[in-house]
Amino acid sequence: MAFSGSLEDRIALRELLDSYADAVCRHDADAWAATWAEACEWELDGFGTFCGKALVVETWRAAMKGFPDIIFQAWPGEMTIEDDRAVMRSYTAETYPRDGHIHRDLGEYTDICAKIDGRWYFVRRRFRALHRQQVAQ
Repeated sequence: MAFSGSLEDRIALRELLDSYADAVCRHDADAWAATWAEACEWELDGFGTFCGKALVVETWRAAMKGFPDIIFQAWPGEMTIEDDRAVMRSYTAETYPRDGHIHRDLGEYTDICAKIDGRWYFVRRRFRALHRQQVAQ
């Protein structure tokens, strides 16, 4: 089954994913950082793995300078929850202007999440690009 665990935890994980996406759209580094555990890893296909919340957030801040008008959407494809650990797969669509064109990138995250002090956080996010497209001029 693609979704297992309590409904309460599944909703909380969906809210974690939605909070992450909303923070990206608003370029809100503090809100984005609040989705990550202190001991975390962010692996970006082709760019490497960034370990620890400070480096993850620093990397994100630098990257976001290149995407001033991004719209970031995310939706879950799978959640498996066991106690205070969860594995989640999600899909993303990033739409942004660049060089006079509108681009749309599709991707997939494989996540490990942990409930710490009653709240869910990303512990590890592994991203891979699925499709890149220039959609308009």
